[in-house]
Amino acid sequence: MSQVRKAYPKEFKLMSVELSNTRKDLTALAKELDINVTLLYRWRKEFTNKQGGSFPGNGKVILTESEQELSRLRQQLRDTEMERDILKKAGRHLLQERQQIFRFIKNHMKIFPVEKMCSVFKVSRGGFYAWMKALPSNRRIENQMLDLEILEAFVNSKKIYGSPRITRELHKKNINVSRPRVARMMKKANLRSVVKKKFKITTDSSHKFPVPENKLDRDFKPGILGASWVSDITYIKTRQGWLYLTTVIDLGDRKIIGWALSATMKAIDTVIPAFKMAQKTRPITQQIIFHSDRGVQYACNEFRCLLEKNPFIIRSMSRKGNCWDNAVAESFFKTLKAECVYQHKFTDKEQAALVVFEYIETWYNRKRQHSALGYLSPEEFGKNLNKENIAA
Repeated sequence: MSQVRKAYPKEFKLMSVELSNTRKDLTALAKELDINVTLLYRWRKEFTNKQGGSFPGNGKVILTESEQELSRLRQQLRDTEMERDILKKAGRHLLQERQQIFRFIKNHMKIFPVEKMCSVFKVSRGGFYAWMKALPSNRRIENQMLDLEILEAFVNSKKIYGSPRITRELHKKNINVSRPRVARMMKKANLRSVVKKKFKITTDSSHKFPVPENKLDRDFKPGILGASWVSDITYIKTRQGWLYLTTVIDLGDRKIIGWALSATMKAIDTVIPAFKMAQKTRPITQQIIFHSDRGVQYACNEFRCLLEKNPFIIRSMSRKGNCWDNAVAESFFKTLKAECVYQHKFTDKEQAALVVFEYIETWYNRKRQHSALGYLSPEEFGKNLNKENIAA
């Protein structure tokens, strides 16, 4: 079905042509009149102020000299009234700098023609449009704000988090953004999360001490605090030599409740002080499984006697050569190495001890999102778990 061609009255065409003679930007004028700019050019071609002209389908129109003068005076009056209205709205902008004048013109483009406002304020129309192009778009402003939020979250995570955790941090601040967008912006800003390396087994299980059976049986989610603890030892390299870190983790909230840093691998310097710290942090008042690998420090008589003093403790050890039986403890060390240890070159053991302390006590336990805890920190998860148990 063919479209019906819109018919314009003679008077409309005449006034459109007359108005076009006062404008330089005919495209803008055509938009204001809601007509095609080619149509306006055609009307101008078909009509002349001096001799008159014809519009097809509307007959011939001839203006007398007095009519032409009247038309000119009417246009002059309209221009004067428009200039008055512009100056009335502008007010204090007349005495302000160019940027503020341009801002006024931008804010009133739908009311007054740009060309007329530029003329009133005696500024260049080209300068105004150049200023407009230089203005950042809403999307650009939003991206700039988002860049700052992402950078802040990344720095606050000790430059550890990737896009999934950064996105969750932004959601906590009610910033609605998708993970793919965060990933793109992080890539553009060259913000990269640290990558975990494969964990190396460091256990010395070549000993003749008795080894208890695996009572934990990979039950890494007991659902309550103080039901299962796991422990392990790892090595940290410094220029002064090796530093040894022993940790005790409560599987209820994956919190490091006991730890020890030492220069030797002796039980008295490693597992014993770490266990005693855990005992002070969370006193044992119910039956609990203490699980570790088959290392000599955990199997030796000194440590065995310490555990056996408390009737609530059930000893448990991983099966021979099976690191997955103590996966949570080893996973923590893998995270620690990637996010903390490998990011430094420790000159001495004191420096290493301070950095590890800060990582465990101010970051990992209190703030770091843990995927196994629904991306809550151990402290947040533990508080929620306690509330649920009290309510139950």
